[in-house]
Amino acid sequence: MQATDDTGLRAFIHSLPKTEHHLHIEGALPWELLRAAHPDKYQTAPASWHPGFRFRDFAEFETQLIGYAADFFTTPQRYHDCAAAVFRDRLARNVHSMEISFASGCVDFQNLDGREVADALRAAVPEGLSVRIFLGIHHNGWTPRMTPVLEEALSWSSLDGIDLHGPEDIPVSELAPAYWQRARDAGKRTKAHAGEFQGPEFIRYAIESLGVRQIQHGVRAIEDPAVVDLLLQEDVTLDVCPVSNVKLGVVGSPDAHPVRGLFDAGVRCTLSTDDPVVFGNTLEDEYLLLARHLGFTRDELAILAQPVPL
Repeated sequence: MQATDDTGLRAFIHSLPKTEHHLHIEGALPWELLRAAHPDKYQTAPASWHPGFRFRDFAEFETQLIGYAADFFTTPQRYHDCAAAVFRDRLARNVHSMEISFASGCVDFQNLDGREVADALRAAVPEGLSVRIFLGIHHNGWTPRMTPVLEEALSWSSLDGIDLHGPEDIPVSELAPAYWQRARDAGKRTKAHAGEFQGPEFIRYAIESLGVRQIQHGVRAIEDPAVVDLLLQEDVTLDVCPVSNVKLGVVGSPDAHPVRGLFDAGVRCTLSTDDPVVFGNTLEDEYLLLARHLGFTRDELAILAQPVPL
């Protein structure tokens, strides 16, 4: 049966025990918390929440997101408060497994203690929800202040792993490959953002040079059959965010989203919201987009909802 209308579809999506493994905690900030912190500045939701909105480029999106983060994430307690609200929301949406990241750049800019941020996020995890916490390190994140912090982070008990963040057109630090390996040696999970604004060659770099088997986005793999084969050979998971991809112009329209072809090729994919404070999306919206525009059946949606094998 094709899931192409809303008759019972929303109820079905809600009934699925879901995962969300691509979520930036700064970008998941509930609007009501931001508005409560700055009621005069944030009275109405942004235009970017409108379904037809499209960003001019990544820089416009990043400026908006950084503005929200700089105004709110001023203490580890703010991270805790945000995470607690996000976790309550996801439990209500029948999400059982989450992976969240917090940005090294925000820790650096706000002069925060990264270990305290990780501990604050860990303390917010409620019973009944599995949460893995990642430190998102920007391509050029080895700043003078952050370099010793990143080394120390591999010993933080509240940190489950590391992720590669930031604009893909900025060269990745030459320190990254060795650091990603040391993270795995220390028992941390590793993943990377790739295949969003750079093509399949950057996905290959993430797999072959950084050694990851979990890619955030990765949708541009569809442009190179050899990279799709590499995803299959290495059993790589793509944590895909269709609404984000559409609003950022990674794909031209929902109907053209590559997740259909990647899924049909056998690539393991999950669905997430990425930065909902900017996009105005819910996890249900991601499933609805696939059903309405890409012909995903209910059985296929159920496969996307499954947790990723450890």
